[in-house]
Amino acid sequence: MIVLNNIFKQVNQLNVKAAQDQDNTPRIVDVQELTIQLDAWEASLPDYMRDSPSNLAHYAAQGLGRIFAAVYLGIYHYGQLLMYQFLHHDASNNPTTSHFSQRCKTFAEKLCSMVYAALDTPGCDVLYNMVGHILVIASTVQIHTLLFADNSDEIAAARSRLERNYTILLRLRQVWPSLDFCMMRLKVFHRACIVSMETSFRLDDWMLRFLSEFAKPVDDRNGGDSSWAVGDISITPSSDFDLDSLAILLDTTPNP
Repeated sequence: MIVLNNIFKQVNQLNVKAAQDQDNTPRIVDVQELTIQLDAWEASLPDYMRDSPSNLAHYAAQGLGRIFAAVYLGIYHYGQLLMYQFLHHDASNNPTTSHFSQRCKTFAEKLCSMVYAALDTPGCDVLYNMVGHILVIASTVQIHTLLFADNSDEIAAARSRLERNYTILLRLRQVWPSLDFCMMRLKVFHRACIVSMETSFRLDDWMLRFLSEFAKPVDDRNGGDSSWAVGDISITPSSDFDLDSLAILLDTTPNP
């Protein structure tokens, strides 16, 4: 775990540097080096510690399911953070950039799947507040697919994940009222996508705060008032988040 935590520290440092770059050029070499470290750490795990339904059930039966799930939630979250900057460059013709963008999506998918599996496994539910933050980040990756993908199966899968993630966030919010901020952050992000698809995934100072400062609200990326308005809904810490809110979130039609 010390090695994994060190990788996480380096990922955060890399994202800070990337956000400070004026030309927003992806830091491919740095990402490649950290990718090798992350992949090597996961590959070094013995078979009985690999991510599989049988291993999850085995550890859950011993009362260790939450720990097992937490390890993989960490791996997949670090991976999606490491590759996140490449979502902005997803439409480029650079095969390396496209590869990392796809890996970001894969990490987000695996993170969602681990959360679902843990919640569906008795004695393994991961109802702690940090899950809310990493699930919001994974949900923004699903929004990227809804906005930019042209494969109907990928779009349908992303929509399904986004719907389920929203339901889980509502459940987590009952346990951790502070997760109101996570819900607000997701809706503010959605608002940024509607206003400007072209810049919504650019790794700048705003995006860096969104990815890392999970316990704080974020301002509207494109200016405006401080009520975090999305569509016709004004979001405050006491707001109700319901199916109507989900319908708005799933609407990815950009402004003309």
